[in-house]
Order: sequence, then C-alpha cells, then structure tokens
Amino acid sequence: MNINGMPKKASSSVPKWHSSSVTTKMLNNFNPICQATQQSTLKGKFVITHNHSKSIPGKLISVQIYSGTEVDPETGKGKLSEKACFKQGESIKHSHDAQTMIYKIKIHVDSHFGTPRAFVIQNQHKKKFFLQSASIETNDRIIHFDCNSWIYPIKKTKSDRLFFSNRCCLPSHTPRALVELRKEELDRLRGNGMGERKEWDRIYDYDCYNDLGDPDKGPEHLRPVLGGSRLFPYPRRGRTGRKHSTAENEWAWKDDMEFGRQMIAGTHPTRIQCLTTFPPQNKFGIQSSIKQSIIEQKLEGWTLSQAMEHGRIFMLDHHDFLIPYLNRINANGVCAYASRTLLFLRSDGMLKPLTIELSLPGQSPHLEIHRVFLPAKQGTQAALWQLAKAHVLANDAVYHQLISHWLYTHAVVEPFIIATKRRLSVMHPIHRLLNPHFKDTMHINALARLILINSGGIFERILFPGEICMQISCDLYKEWRFNEQGLPADLLKRGMAVKDPDKNNPTRIQLLLLDYPYATDGLEIWVAIKEWVKDFCSFFYKDNEAIEGDVELQAWWSEIRTQGHGDKYNDIWWYQMTTLSNLVESLTTLIWIASAKHASLNYGQYAYNGFPPNRPMLCRKFVPLEGTVEFGEFLKDPDKFFLKMLPDRFEMSLAAALVDVLSRHTCDEVYLGCQQSPGWIDNEVIQNRFAEFKQELKEIQTRIMQRNRDPKLKNRRGPANIEYTLLYPDTSSSSASASGITGRGIPNSISI
Repeated sequence: MNINGMPKKASSSVPKWHSSSVTTKMLNNFNPICQATQQSTLKGKFVITHNHSKSIPGKLISVQIYSGTEVDPETGKGKLSEKACFKQGESIKHSHDAQTMIYKIKIHVDSHFGTPRAFVIQNQHKKKFFLQSASIETNDRIIHFDCNSWIYPIKKTKSDRLFFSNRCCLPSHTPRALVELRKEELDRLRGNGMGERKEWDRIYDYDCYNDLGDPDKGPEHLRPVLGGSRLFPYPRRGRTGRKHSTAENEWAWKDDMEFGRQMIAGTHPTRIQCLTTFPPQNKFGIQSSIKQSIIEQKLEGWTLSQAMEHGRIFMLDHHDFLIPYLNRINANGVCAYASRTLLFLRSDGMLKPLTIELSLPGQSPHLEIHRVFLPAKQGTQAALWQLAKAHVLANDAVYHQLISHWLYTHAVVEPFIIATKRRLSVMHPIHRLLNPHFKDTMHINALARLILINSGGIFERILFPGEICMQISCDLYKEWRFNEQGLPADLLKRGMAVKDPDKNNPTRIQLLLLDYPYATDGLEIWVAIKEWVKDFCSFFYKDNEAIEGDVELQAWWSEIRTQGHGDKYNDIWWYQMTTLSNLVESLTTLIWIASAKHASLNYGQYAYNGFPPNRPMLCRKFVPLEGTVEFGEFLKDPDKFFLKMLPDRFEMSLAAALVDVLSRHTCDEVYLGCQQSPGWIDNEVIQNRFAEFKQELKEIQTRIMQRNRDPKLKNRRGPANIEYTLLYPDTSSSSASASGITGRGIPNSISI
C-alpha cells in the first residue's frame, strides 16, 4: 500500500478472477470508517553521536512526526503520528570516547497524514546525545532535517525536542499546519527572562557582561560589569548558565556600608580615627558646621554623648592638610574640597556613614564655606550624596598614594637602608636581620623619582593636587614620628584602641572596633615579628651595656637621625638606643613598615582603585548648587553628571595602569618568614627560631582565613563579598607561583 492508502498494482501471480473491476467494486464497498483508519508506513533514518562507548538502548529514544499539510482540528497543529521507538542501530564511526550510530525506524501514520514537515524526539536515557541529522522517506521523496543539536534527557528538559524540515518559508507563507508550532518554538527560545540558564535550556536571552569577575577567588578577580551603563557601554551577550558576579559586586561601590567598610578593610585602612570631640575642629580651633541635631537622628537610639563615650563615632578627616592649598589646586582645572566624614558603629560591627562635610577656603580661616550632605536612598538627595562621597574618596585616594603609601613606607625607609649599608658591616647581626627587608626598595624609589613623583610625572597627572603633590607630602612629613609608626602606637594615636594593663596581652592595647580586619590581622603579625626580633636580639645582646657599647649600632642609629632623617634631628621622640627594649621596638617598627604595612597599603590597589568610580583620584566638577545651570544639568541626568565629574578617559586609564603595576608581586618575591637562602645565617639556634617564626605566620594565616569565614564578622567581606586577604603572610610555598596580582601575601620588603 502506498502513502495515499491505495493498493499496489496486482502482480502476474494474482488469479484471473481478481480483475480490476472486482478490485474497484471491493474498494467501493469499504465502510468510510474503515477507510479512515487505514495506515501508511514512513521510513526514518537518524544519525546520532554519543560520548560513551556503549550504544544507547533504542527503546529509550522515541520519535513522533508532524504533518505539514494536514491539520488536526482538535489541536490546530499538524497531524501527529504514533510514537515510534528506535531499535538496534548501526555503527558508522567509533572511537574510544565517542560513537556515531544510524538508527532506522518505521513510523505508522494515518493514510491521510499528508507530507511530514516536523518531528519531536524524546530522550529517556540518563545521558545526552548529539543528533546530527534525520530523514523521512515517503513514497515519492526524502525529507531532510539538519539537526546538529544535543538532545538532553527528558527528566531535565521536561519537554520533547522539536525539529522542522529543511524547507524554508516566510512567516506569512507558513503552512497552516505549522503556524502554531512555529510560534510555540520561538516563544520557547525567547524564554521569560527569569531564572538561571541551565546547560539543557534552549533559551536565547540578553545579558550584560556580568560574569567576567570571580570575587570568590579574591579581590584581584573582581571585574566591572560591561554594558548597561554610560561608563561601560558594551554589546550584550547571550544569557547563559555560567555563574555571574552578583548584583552586590556590580553596585557595592555605591553602597554606604561598603563605603564605610573600605575605611577599615580596604586599601587604605590607616586614616580613620575615633572622634573624641564634637563638633570636629581644625588645628586653629575653628569648628565644623556639622550640627548635633542631624547626627542624633541616625544613632539608633543613642545620644551623641553616649555614642562618643562608648567609642562609636568615627571620622575620616581630610580637612586640615588640604584647606591651605585648595585655591591653588582649583585654579588648575580640577574641583576639590576638603572633607570630613562621620560614621557610627552599628551593633553588627559595621560603620554607617552619618554625614559628609565638604569645605572650601573663605577669605579668612574663620570664613570657610561648608556644605553638609546626608545619606539618602533615592531621589535628588541620594544623587547629591553620591557626588559628595566621590569627593571624599578622591581626598582619601590622594592621602593614600602620597602620604600613607609613598611617604610613610617608601620614603621613610630609604634612610634606614642607606645607614645600614654605610654603618653596619655585613657581618653585623642587625645587618643580617634587616637586609632581607630592604630588597629592591632603593631601586623602586629611584624609578618613582623618574616617572611617578617627578615634575610632570604620573602623580601630578592623576592626583588632583597636581604640581603641589610633593609640597603637600612635605607638610605631612612634619607630622611624622617614627615612634608612632608601629601598629599598636598608631592605633592608640587614632583612638582606635585603648591601653590594656593586662601583662598577658602582648600588644598591651584593646581595640574599640572589634571587627577591624586590618588591625586584628595586623596585630597578630606585629606580635609575631616582635617576638622574633626580641629572640634574635637577645641572642646577641646579653644586656643593655652590650647595646651601648656597640659602636657600629650607635653610629647607625645616629646617622639615621642626623642625616637620613636630618630634618627631624632635634625631635625628642626618637628612641634612645640604650636598651634592648628600645632596640627591639625600633627594629620591629622598621620591619613592620617595610613588610606588613606596605603590603596592606599596596597589593589591594588594583582591586579597589582599578575601578574608578570606587576610588576616583580627582573630580572635574563641584557638587552643584541649587539654582545654578549646573544644578539643572545635574537634575536632568544625575548619572551622566556623575560620570562627567570623574577623571577623563586618559587619566582613568593611566591610573588603572599604575595600580595594575603596583599591585603585582615579583616573580622572585620573598615573603615574610622566608629567606632567599636556607643558610642565610650560620647559627643553628637562630635558624631554628626563624623556623618557629615562619610556622607562627602560617598559623596566623589559618586564623585569618577562619575569621574571614565567620558570618558574624561582616567587615571581613561586606556588601562586595570581597575577603580581606591583604595581610595573609604568604600566598604560596613557591614564590614563582605567587607572582602577579594576587591580593594577598606579605613580601619581606617594599618592592613591586
């Protein structure tokens, strides 16, 4: 019987009485119902590849054919055949990891089925397979299907897979039997824009490039979202099942809690201080314009006096050192304020911004121009608050680069290196102790003088003070005291800790802000360094007289004060090099500056400073005043105004390139607790004690990692979900594998 249900022509073996007239009569006598149930058989061939050596049982794969010419009145779609299962296949290609098979099947269809134009296939096997092609043979033609698609298990997809034949047609020319199928297939491919894409989903949706970063690996893997903003325009990508960076990583730089967290766990955690006097005032006694009434509204039930008494009000102060220079700075095409930012310590240990005061110089110190901004979640006030935060961040970036990083680590250590080379023989134990902590520093500083801090150098081009960068640095060197550079002393000075009389506490201080990652991790490092230095010095100096009688040591210390830091020669705060405790404190402070302090300020720069909106280094617009043309421009498009306020493309690119270079560990980096040579000192006792120091650092790193996993310590990750790893002592036992941008590891010395 052919495809139309008509009998085939009689052969010569048919009896003579079986004439055509008889046949016609018999057909005419058929009941119409019987005629409707007559069937034809179609032949199908399917080429399948699967990634496993054993063939897929044919009974687990089934196919149904859709007619492209005859409509089922009940469904409005083409008629659908019975289900046919695959049987034994024939292998045409076989390798150790893949097998290609041809399956031939017979499909029973209604005699008035019409022409096949689509089919659905169902995979009840537990593994996927690749359907290369299919063909369906009718009585007069072969209909081809180029499939080239993976067929996933029905348990995952929850639906059969539809394929159309290779015949093309415009939408308006779609056969009526295929109209609904065509529409349903397109709807399925578009999806609903919801949920995460799975491997087996056949949904084509748009998305931004929000999956380039991987913050779980560390801050160095944080990347901005490309597309969907004026700052980072980009073609859309196809939405996939790949895990993307969370929305918090996208927008954490705007979050107020992240703004506060970076002051204690970012790349510049050494400037914030506890506020002890309200209102804040400058060194001339001139008070801030911040009012108590606006502060107390945001203290979660505390009065201002109660909060200050319990050490819960903090300030990021960038006022006094900038005010004298702002008129000169702002005459050079940038827009800078001096700033004060007040924050409140919440019960969960995080810092909540309370207010920002931006100031400009007036005609006299008593006539400064102040503007006070308050946090807001939406509307005009929220947009103004965002602009104010950008100016604070620019202030902080300048202080970080010029003072905390360059001046207070690179520059202040160099005189110690020169004096060590000049006054301490290589045979001297203190020379042997300090030498690893001086590796590459003078070379790096020389390069900085050539391209970074020189006239027309990078700092003058990317930092808003421009040509007066180093003059500001000079002013702040006047405030520098070596005896305040150790971590406990620094925390006490900034009011972030109080003295602890408990002799069992090796730091002799207690932190006011318990969840302060830089301080908590740093104090453990500080104690480990100090214990190592104390044991080392005690081995060579049995009493104070030995220290006083060491001519090389005394000449070294004198030259540091009189020549290396000669402008500080008359300051009375210098340690007297007459006791073991003073020697230990001096050496511990020096090693701390060259290793852990520098690491905390330097190696996180790319993660935080590499994204300009998070830490712009200059602003090109002031916060607009109501009633001005600029305020109208701001109201029209606050985001556009914000972007115009940021550095231009060249400045941002140069800044990003700089922090990329600065944040990299060298390929031959030597980390704290390691030495370039295993026989660095010919003394077994010292070598054993050094091994204990190294082991202690490993244990500290384990404890830091445990703290980072503690959900109660919210400043360890914050809204950005970036772990604080800048004081991990060692990234790897192999220095070569730890090179590049890692966001962790404490090198022995100031190097890049």
